[in-house]
Amino acid sequence: MYFTDDDAIEHVASGLIDHTLPKSEWTHAGHFAAALWLCRHRPDLAKADAIRALITRYNEATHIANTDTSGYHHTITLASMRGAAFCLAGHAETVPLHIVHAALMTSRLGSPDWLLAHWSREILFSVAARRNWAEPDLHPLAF
Repeated sequence: MYFTDDDAIEHVASGLIDHTLPKSEWTHAGHFAAALWLCRHRPDLAKADAIRALITRYNEATHIANTDTSGYHHTITLASMRGAAFCLAGHAETVPLHIVHAALMTSRLGSPDWLLAHWSREILFSVAARRNWAEPDLHPLAF
């Protein structure tokens, strides 16, 4: 999924913030759209504790249980936020977010399995990694 304008990206981020985003729009591309928008426009919500609270509340509002096996995943979220911030930093502030998003989605981060280049499945999908940050065990992140 690619966004053709910044309003569409803001729609995803705003829906996350106010818990109205349809679950069908909370995709891999949607996650990165929200992450980019938050990093640029609401850096206060892009911090670890704030993003945990935001996504946890969104999940609860959309009837997604936050358990040891589903819902919010801290390591995946923080790695994705770091990747989004890194991608955003590589573009001038004047570059529209939908352009930044398109660049991100055509990079390695655009692949839903990008995290498996850095974490083994055993570590990434552990309860410990879901609850708290787990350092990559295969290859360090470049950001």
